[in-house]
This record gives sequence, structure tokens and C-alpha cells, in this order.
Amino acid sequence: MSDTPLYDLKNGKHHPFHVPHASPWPLLGSIAAGSLAAGTVLFMHNVSLGDFHFGAKLLILGFLSVLAVMWGWWRQVIRESIVEKAFSKETTQGLRYGMALFITSEVMFFFAFFWAFFASAIFPKEAIGFVWPPKGIEIVNPFDLPFLMTMLLLLSGCTVTWAHHAILEGKQAESVKAIAITVGLGLLFTCFQGYEYYHATFHFKGGIYPSAFYMATGFHGFHVIVGSIFLIVCLFRAKAGHFTPEKHFGFEAAAWYWHFVDVVWLFLFTAIYWWGNS
Repeated sequence: MSDTPLYDLKNGKHHPFHVPHASPWPLLGSIAAGSLAAGTVLFMHNVSLGDFHFGAKLLILGFLSVLAVMWGWWRQVIRESIVEKAFSKETTQGLRYGMALFITSEVMFFFAFFWAFFASAIFPKEAIGFVWPPKGIEIVNPFDLPFLMTMLLLLSGCTVTWAHHAILEGKQAESVKAIAITVGLGLLFTCFQGYEYYHATFHFKGGIYPSAFYMATGFHGFHVIVGSIFLIVCLFRAKAGHFTPEKHFGFEAAAWYWHFVDVVWLFLFTAIYWWGNS
């Protein structure tokens, strides 16, 4: 069915693309994302109606709504692929392009953080004494916990590649094991980053250095959590036998995202932990 051309009633021609059913998820996703963005802004500006913290409530509601939409929408996509077998090669290629563009947008996202960091580090202002790091900042030793975290992510990149090759070779049990190890390494990285933040001697509002540090590393940590959830879903799908050597884009997208997270961390470690502290 996946390779059978669909018939376009309007133009009277066959085409190989999947035409999805009418779905409420795009509209609900827009409402959820808008609520999350508005709630975040209102929360940052401490907007409230008397004792009712409107911004915080909208932020929580928007976040939960985004999670619900993600669950429902991706569940529908998986059903279309696995149960209905509606995805042709052209459809999968379109998904590949979409994922590639999404990762490109994430690269631009982190580019802004690096720009802010380098602008402050290369041209320190008078307000911080023309020195970088600013005086009074007790820096994090890059070859202590950050180096261990780097090794964890590099190892996780190896295990996710191992899982990919296992899927290509039709070794389901081996792919499940490799994905599980990758998830474990990602969660361990998150625990170590939380430990680092808890014991850091500077706080987010402590100046330009803490702000740049926490924004860049913190958003990367958020991406690690998202990537870990992505891989946890793939772990359950791998156990259910959804991935075959011919069709496994769901895992491939997760692997791309995880490699992106690895590469960004290498730049963070080199620029912020090592070069930025020297």
C-alpha cells in the first residue's frame, strides 16, 4: 500500500504522496504554543490579577497543552505509518527534509547564544572591568565534571550509532539494548548537570557571565532532556518491532537530533568551559 500511487480526484492523476486525514492537531498545536509563549512572557513580567498569578497559570497550562498535542499528533503519525502503512518513499523523504530544517533552525538558536557569549568575552565592557571572566566569578574547572559530561555525551553518540546499525542489520534485541544505554547516558548527563548547577558559586542574575553561561548550557540541557524523551519513545517502539531495516525514520530522526546535541555540547565545552575561562 505504501508504494501504491494515490489518485487525485481533482486533477485526475496519480501521485505518490500521503494525504493525511482531517486533523485538529495543527490548530490545537498553535493554540497550545501561543498559550505557552504568552504565559512565559507574562510570568517573566510577574503579571497577576490580585493574588491570582495569571502568567504562571497560563505558562503551566500552555506547557501541558503542548505535551498533550505532541502526544496526540505523533501518535497519529505513528498510526498512519505502522497501522495504515500510508507513508511512501516520497512521504518519508519529506519528513527527512522537515527534520533537517528543524535541526538547522536549532543551530541558529544556539548561534545567538554563542554570539552573545563571544561578544562579551572578546570585548568586555567597563562595567565588568574590561576583563573576562569578570572579577569575583569562581569559574567551573572544565576538566572536572564538565569533562566527564563530555565523555558521557560522546559515548552516547557511539551507542546511538550502534543502535542505528543494529536496526539496519535487523537485530532488534541489540538495537533495544543500544537505545537503552543511550537513554541511560543521557539521563546521567542531566543528573550531573543538575549537580553542577546546584554547587555553582554564581547565579543567573549575577551578571553577564552567569547569564550567558546558564542560558547556553541550560538550553542545551533542555535539549538533552527532549532528546532523551525522544529516544525513550524510540525504545518502546523498538521493543514493539516498529523499526525495520527498510523503515525506521522515527529512530533516524531521534539519532540526528542526538548527534546535534552532542556537537553543540562540544562547542559549549570548548568555548564556554575552556576558552571562556582561560
